Amino acid sequence: MEQHHLIEAENLSMYFKKVKGVVKQKISYVKAVDNVSFFIDKGETFGLVGESGCGKTTTGRAISRLYEPTGGSVRYDGADITHLNAKEFMPYRKKIQMIFQDPYASLNPRMTVADIVGEPLDIHHICSGKQREEYILELLRRVGLNKDHASRYPHEFSGGQRQRVGIARALAVNPEFIICDEPISALDVSIQAQVINMLEDLQEELGLTYLFVAHDLSMVRHISDRVGVMYLGSLVEIAETEELYNHNQHPYTKALLSAIPIADPVLSRQSGQILLEGDVPSPLNSPAGCKFASRCPYAKNECRDRAPEFKEAARGHFVACHLV
Repeated sequence: MEQHHLIEAENLSMYFKKVKGVVKQKISYVKAVDNVSFFIDKGETFGLVGESGCGKTTTGRAISRLYEPTGGSVRYDGADITHLNAKEFMPYRKKIQMIFQDPYASLNPRMTVADIVGEPLDIHHICSGKQREEYILELLRRVGLNKDHASRYPHEFSGGQRQRVGIARALAVNPEFIICDEPISALDVSIQAQVINMLEDLQEELGLTYLFVAHDLSMVRHISDRVGVMYLGSLVEIAETEELYNHNQHPYTKALLSAIPIADPVLSRQSGQILLEGDVPSPLNSPAGCKFASRCPYAKNECRDRAPEFKEAARGHFVACHLV
């Protein structure tokens, strides 16, 4: 049976204006996200990986309309939501929620946990009074907290507990799609596993769809159904998880996955980690050809002169490389 696309991003771009000069007339653009296209099926987890600054978080914020996209389109369940005004987009605010990377900075230190989790209920007029109080306690229970935590403030919690509060807030409006923006990167390893297991249980219980942004490639492999690899604002490869990890084709993906730590020192020495030379080009002045050409050991003249097409190399496996 054919899967149902819940999210479709087509040529999505997010440019940030940079003004320079004494009279501030020289304008350039940081191409944080540059013509990115992908889809996320209903009920699946789509992992998005890449080195710092490649545009993963910005992609998630553009999809959720925390940033207004510079170009391209985002479709939610078939409806174009790219240019809706605030009032028109309000129903989609309930359907699209976000779990932020920093579990402390994303919580208002002046509000109690009950107020933080209850704020979305007030904004969307979901419930009030005794029903609101009971619903908040149920949300806290669902994420592993108890009623005693409701009256406390964020500074009274550990990092893992704060992230649980953030997850409860995201669940408050009964969303369908959640953008997980590196939700475990600021947590201890043991707590990371607990949060990941909780996210998986919630997905199964509530039928959620995830965009999972992360640096931890092993964790992405564990939780994701499909994975996209970003480099300098562009997608270079997308495939089902095991296909990508076992039969990756883009040189950058190969280098990225070779950096996954291996606990066994003997196997680690035999694994042949790929060390990339050179620096990442500036997003202010992206190269005309392949953005990875300056660091790719296999680059040819064609790679430097012409951008590769993002094409399907195998069933469901897309790669942007002239060598594939």
